[in-house]
Amino acid sequence: MQVELNYGRGQMAVELPEDCEVTVISKPAMPVLDNPSTAMARALANPVSAPPISELAAQASTACILICDLTRPVPNGVILPVLIRELMAGGIAAENITVLVATGLHRPNEGEELVELIGDPWVLETVRVVNHFAREDDDHVHVGTTTKGNVVRLDKRFVDADLKIATGLVEPHFMAGYSGGRKVIAPGVAHAETITTFHSARYMEHPLSANLVLEGNPLHEDQLEVVEMIGGAFAINAVIDEQRQVSFLNFGEIIESHLAAVEFTREYAEVAVPRQFSTVLTSSAGYPLDQTYYQTVKGMVGPLDILAEGGDLIIVSNCAEGMGSPEFVEAQRRLIELGPEGFLAAINAKTHADIDEWQTEMQLKPMRIGSIYLYSQALGELDWPLTGVNRVADIDRCLADSLARSPDRSLAVIPEGPYVIPVHERAA
Repeated sequence: MQVELNYGRGQMAVELPEDCEVTVISKPAMPVLDNPSTAMARALANPVSAPPISELAAQASTACILICDLTRPVPNGVILPVLIRELMAGGIAAENITVLVATGLHRPNEGEELVELIGDPWVLETVRVVNHFAREDDDHVHVGTTTKGNVVRLDKRFVDADLKIATGLVEPHFMAGYSGGRKVIAPGVAHAETITTFHSARYMEHPLSANLVLEGNPLHEDQLEVVEMIGGAFAINAVIDEQRQVSFLNFGEIIESHLAAVEFTREYAEVAVPRQFSTVLTSSAGYPLDQTYYQTVKGMVGPLDILAEGGDLIIVSNCAEGMGSPEFVEAQRRLIELGPEGFLAAINAKTHADIDEWQTEMQLKPMRIGSIYLYSQALGELDWPLTGVNRVADIDRCLADSLARSPDRSLAVIPEGPYVIPVHERAA
């Protein structure tokens, strides 16, 4: 039997042994919008718990539109042209519309990357498109302090806009439960101080800071408070299928519209599985998520519910851009030097995480359950020792060896990686 895993800009074919029992975990067939642009216009005219975009634009002089960075395949080429034309038709001048790339603490998207991210040259020619820089103090304004005591500073270009709109992909997220909506604001356009507080160990080690969980999730709770601090906002929420086709679009008040999108997504992204497996084969979802080892960690966390104690998690990820940020590399170096327990002990007392060390912390979760094996064609020789996982040169050999150790030669395969979260029915 052959399976294809998302890898880079295509798929990787893997031949599975004939004598193993294979369970392929994928989304159920999703509806696909025949004309996404028309659906976008319809959503703007029929919002969730909000006035139509025409009324909102008529009452505003300025607008700021948040978009995710290139790590998420949001259909910006569908969303932005329709939205911006509606804003201009409502009376907002093009020069008063800003598209702000919500980078969080990721690097900016510029040049050809920015062209790819925006998806339509007309947008770049018509309105201002800029990146958020979380470490630029003067770009941010203090908006409040959460009930957990966290200081919130946000990009003032968003805070000061009359009309605030966040756009994003609604998918499982291994810290915030689901991405999109409020998350595009914080950490998307938050100051580094706010981001590193939200990503400290007291959040990341909380049992409800996990995929699929909103109720009781401390990160989600703070994000909701941030929305209140700025007097509310609006959102465009998108859901895509495994082929990156648009399946769902809505617009409306940011909290209610996001929850509606989550409700739609759950039916497809959460897949009940009746058992656990000693061998799990997965991906990091392919491009753009598998560009770095940093993002690859999301693919490692996705199958936690179905990985048996002491089992093998085998993941394929291209990592064409290498490890990730210098700060993440330093965190991985500390992981290797201190070991998992020493690393966790060192970060537990911090009120603010070091930049990007939270991804290393999340890697500890699958490491506590079993062994991690990574196949990557692009990761450099100097990078491998810093991953803290087993290097796979031959994926077929790795699978054969793992199945030989397995008590029942059963195998779970998750071709789309962290966009699909298997839930062990007993655990559920």
